[in-house]
Amino acid sequence: MIVTLDSKRRLTIPTGLAPASPGDQFDASFDPEDDIVILRRVKRKLDWLAVLESCPVPMEDLPPRGKQLPKRRRL
Repeated sequence: MIVTLDSKRRLTIPTGLAPASPGDQFDASFDPEDDIVILRRVKRKLDWLAVLESCPVPMEDLPPRGKQLPKRRRL
């Protein structure tokens, strides 16, 4: 399939070639030896709640945070 660069230097990739949705991120690199552009899809960021739930240590077991402000160090 051939895609054409428009005047704003954008490529439009048909959904039949690579299904994607708005907001998907791709890593683009250029190989000067073969004169090709390579696009690789970057994984989306994980949901912070899913990361928190998969944490092996329960939040109750963590040490409490200090409520005092840090002391100034003299240089």
